Amino acid sequence: MRYGILLLGLAFLGCARPDFRDSSLPSEQRAELLLQELTLEEKISLMMDVSKPVERLGIKPYNWWNEALHGVARAGLATVFPQSIGMAASFNDSLVYEVFTAVSDEARAKNVYYASKGSYERYQGLTMWTPNVNIYRDPRWGRGIETYGEDPYLTTCMGVNVVKGLQGVNDGKYDKLHACAKHFAVHSGPEWNRHSFDVEDLPLRDLYETYLPAFKALVQDADVKEVMCAYNRFEGEPCCGNKRLLTQILREEWGFDGIILSDCWAINDFFEEKGHRTHKDAPSAASAAVLSGTDLECGSTYESLIEAAKKGMIDEKAIDRSVKKLLKARFDLGEMDDPSKVSWTKIPFSVVASATHDSLALKMARESMTLLLNKQNVLPLKRGNLTVAVMGPNAKDSVMMWGNYNGVPAHTVTVLDGIRAALGKGDKLIYEQGCPCVGDDLLESVFSECKSEGRPGFSARYWNNVNHEGKVDVETRVMTPFNFCTSGATVFAPGVNLTDFSATYNATYVPKASGEVIFDVYSFGKGRLLVNQKEAMSFYNSHGGNKQSYALQVEAGKKYDIELQFEYLQGDAQLNFDMGFKKKVDIAQSVNAVRNADVVVFVGGISPSLEGEEMGVDLPGFKKGDRTSIELPEVQRNLLAALHRAGKKVILVNCSGSPVGLVPETETCEAILQAWYPGQQGGRAVADVLFGDYNPAGRLPVTFYRSIEQLPDFEDYNMTGRTYRFMKERPLFPFGYGLSYTTFTYGAATFSKQTVGSEDNLSLVVPVSNTGSRDGEEVVQVYLSKVGDEAGPVKTLRAFKRVSVPAGKTVNVHITLSKKDLEWWNEGTHSIQFCPGEYQVWIGGSSDEKALSKYAIQLK
Repeated sequence: MRYGILLLGLAFLGCARPDFRDSSLPSEQRAELLLQELTLEEKISLMMDVSKPVERLGIKPYNWWNEALHGVARAGLATVFPQSIGMAASFNDSLVYEVFTAVSDEARAKNVYYASKGSYERYQGLTMWTPNVNIYRDPRWGRGIETYGEDPYLTTCMGVNVVKGLQGVNDGKYDKLHACAKHFAVHSGPEWNRHSFDVEDLPLRDLYETYLPAFKALVQDADVKEVMCAYNRFEGEPCCGNKRLLTQILREEWGFDGIILSDCWAINDFFEEKGHRTHKDAPSAASAAVLSGTDLECGSTYESLIEAAKKGMIDEKAIDRSVKKLLKARFDLGEMDDPSKVSWTKIPFSVVASATHDSLALKMARESMTLLLNKQNVLPLKRGNLTVAVMGPNAKDSVMMWGNYNGVPAHTVTVLDGIRAALGKGDKLIYEQGCPCVGDDLLESVFSECKSEGRPGFSARYWNNVNHEGKVDVETRVMTPFNFCTSGATVFAPGVNLTDFSATYNATYVPKASGEVIFDVYSFGKGRLLVNQKEAMSFYNSHGGNKQSYALQVEAGKKYDIELQFEYLQGDAQLNFDMGFKKKVDIAQSVNAVRNADVVVFVGGISPSLEGEEMGVDLPGFKKGDRTSIELPEVQRNLLAALHRAGKKVILVNCSGSPVGLVPETETCEAILQAWYPGQQGGRAVADVLFGDYNPAGRLPVTFYRSIEQLPDFEDYNMTGRTYRFMKERPLFPFGYGLSYTTFTYGAATFSKQTVGSEDNLSLVVPVSNTGSRDGEEVVQVYLSKVGDEAGPVKTLRAFKRVSVPAGKTVNVHITLSKKDLEWWNEGTHSIQFCPGEYQVWIGGSSDEKALSKYAIQLK
């Protein structure tokens, strides 16, 4: 039978005892009633991300795992907004709320569609495992791109609005979605040892002042429904079995009564050889996790709870406590009820990748653009008989623009596309890639010349077995060079297994030119490449990824049938594939190719294929998704230097999710625009800034250091010397920094009072004048420091407001510092509270003291 609640007639329910099927009952009561109907085995089957059906009760399957980092992710078509770190650069938390309201609309609409087809797979549910509110303490961390930066206050503001946008307002009965704060807690790399690393000897002040504030706010101010515990250990105990974090702080201190879930397969790390080895086996690990407060496992180790319960390692009442929370959440979402009774199911599918959301993606991309350098006001560019050369590895890379944990947009505007569309009458464009992101091999891809069934791209067929057997489980199309990897639990395509799957990709290639085409395959798995039905190359890589290539002499106009087969082996599967004419980077030739350009726009930086979550990348400057060097890769530095020597005006558009040490580029480039990973409309947003159709106002949510010499040891979680809050040296570009095409000056701020009591708020009025010739936006930033607190932050952000100021006008910006905003660390009580003393309020346009005015206040 079809899964679904067995809706019983009112006659049956009339005088009978209460029934969990009765949607008029409170969800908590319904959860308790259903709990009483379940066997121990059934309860445990509901405690994993793949929640199994209970057919005898009409309980359908549910998959708890869905993603929405910057748009509905990993489930096909969706609007792709800028990467989280880029959204943080907007310093516009109200716009973040708008974005995630749109994301939640798309998530609900997609869920309704999947459910109507009887599909309950991963990335189709209503529980979104976002936001990531870990503090980006070190620019080498690959997953920093998922965060909202290095500052606890900014992270808090952004994270709260993500949660409120995703979860929406209860319609009177049902929740729209459930969000999840992750990864709790004290978790920010390195990626390579996250399954065994222990954060030891962390000062209590750093814990409460830096690593916990955003989580606390999401729990207490945003009512986040889920919290995900982290992979690493904290003070000797794995985070997903950590009594101090989960029981003492999260449950008892903060009063969190929602669901705690594990990061994926984190419970395995308790006992596996390459993990923490704090527990002897799966039953003891699973029991410890549940008893510490982890209700839901992403993974399958909780299956061993049956054995643990039978051996007396865990009482069934402890299991009941967790299962009841899970059932209540499903009732709260209306997931157990007739969809027609749930108002959120009325959101039409037409909202998915809609024109309205596309416009919102453009707005957010524009607001994220952060201008770092603009010598002699070379920007904005002036149209009219202008020859622009577009160069660099990221100029026409649409996949780079999507970031990670992403969906697939209906259309992506690359930077090359955006610049081409922005040119005026008489303007000319030259495109010359020049170099890849890393290394000196340049592949002139012919992937775009491949078609299947008369349409661009490769057809893709997937089987949820390793032998290509039986009915095809998923059919889709691959439009860009392959970049598949299951690291971070990313499936190759929606509906495809994470493990134990196989795939076949087909296309026809008709060369436009004769020559030697190179087929590059980087894989962790096995398979083969066929050309015209004959095997050209096979590969079998069971101990990590490996690259193989095949060379084929092709004739222009001749047809070549290409087939690539792949089978999962073990661990994290990976398949990268592209084909093209390969040549070595020739810097002199590339410089000569742009000799007639008036200006060179070099779109460089790095890529989500290089930085991210526990990746299989080991290249110069990169290790498992982290970075070992923060400078631009050498090949890009060399090409930029050669362009500079040739007398070219170079505009660097830097695409990255992390700070880049751009010291040489401040000499070789006339302007630097930090574009992040800007989403589906990023190319237009970049062009709008370059040509002055939009005045940039993005600000850095992270410090841009000069080099790793300014950084403490990556594995040291102590905040001493880290981020703008504790750094003594001068960075390249400070937190909160960003340029505009106009200029702003600040008048003297007025305060509602100079002496503030423990129950008072402090109101400020800051006059901001636009002294330039065009309208612009300024981000007013308010920092706080405590006089005499040598161990505390140099200064720390406590308020910000992005405001529009017309040219030649002055706007009075009203800001209120609440009682909470004025709290400080009390060394005597080891807590954050109202602490009497002398303080300084810093107001200006960045964290750099030269950009700030200082005011004294007294707390009594």
